[in-house]
Amino acid sequence: MASTTLRPKPGTASTIDQVGLEERVARIKTRSIKQGAKVDGMKLALSMIDLTTLEGQDTPGKVKQLCYKAVHLHDQLPGLPTVAAVCVYPTLVKTAKRALAGSGVKVASVATAFPSGQAPKNVKIADTKFAVAEGADEIDMVISRGKFHSGDYNFVHDEIAAVKEACGNARLKVILETGELGTYDKVRLASDLAIAAGADFIKTSTGKISPAATMPVTLVMLHAIRDHYLRTGEMIAMKPAGGIRTSKEALHYLMMVKEELGPEWLDPHWFRFGASSLANDMLMQLAKESDGRYQSADYFSLD
Repeated sequence: MASTTLRPKPGTASTIDQVGLEERVARIKTRSIKQGAKVDGMKLALSMIDLTTLEGQDTPGKVKQLCYKAVHLHDQLPGLPTVAAVCVYPTLVKTAKRALAGSGVKVASVATAFPSGQAPKNVKIADTKFAVAEGADEIDMVISRGKFHSGDYNFVHDEIAAVKEACGNARLKVILETGELGTYDKVRLASDLAIAAGADFIKTSTGKISPAATMPVTLVMLHAIRDHYLRTGEMIAMKPAGGIRTSKEALHYLMMVKEELGPEWLDPHWFRFGASSLANDMLMQLAKESDGRYQSADYFSLD
């Protein structure tokens, strides 16, 4: 586990070392990866993907198709894993649950007035309880960014805690929407709030705004997880979401996770990618490694 600390101790000025942070990421991006390790890394990354469909035009048929892909990523390539989860709106959880029965793939559902978070707390709690009752294994909630920017951190903390309670046995991913937070300091503060309130995962983004996940922002969040682990021994999971499209990017994220948190986090239980388009790029790369040539994108279903 890395010993570099980019955040001062409590009681001092809360300023992330932006230069040090971004230089650390730049160094990671220059690392070369051996061919065998690259193939293993891409298969690991595939097993960490949450395939997602979150559109107003979603239908049961579209969700069933996505669930089929989650289990059958590319039948012409032997030895591929399933993805980690399929993420849908609460009204389509039951459809996904039935389609994935027996596969081991989790069903995740967004809740709490995703993606804006602009709804009364009782509506958010009801939204969460409905998704869990329909069979969701995981809940992806969004924090109230308006309250956060107003400095009402107690509200943000207590709302997360209330949603966590409503989750029951389902795991809670807390989406910070880092593209709206503005600074690394605010990303760190929001990460600390979410962890303190009971988040099982902290997640960068909804994927609905730009910028979404970036490596520097993810590194700030990994350091929040690391510091919490050093204090308590409790592991918290991480999910960068949105904007990660290539195998090379995904492998750099895995390298960063291993170096900053340790190999224990290189597992779908502790790390996920919210990047459906990433799956097709990795499948194309793995097909090339298998037979020496790229397959057309037409051979892979669009998500």
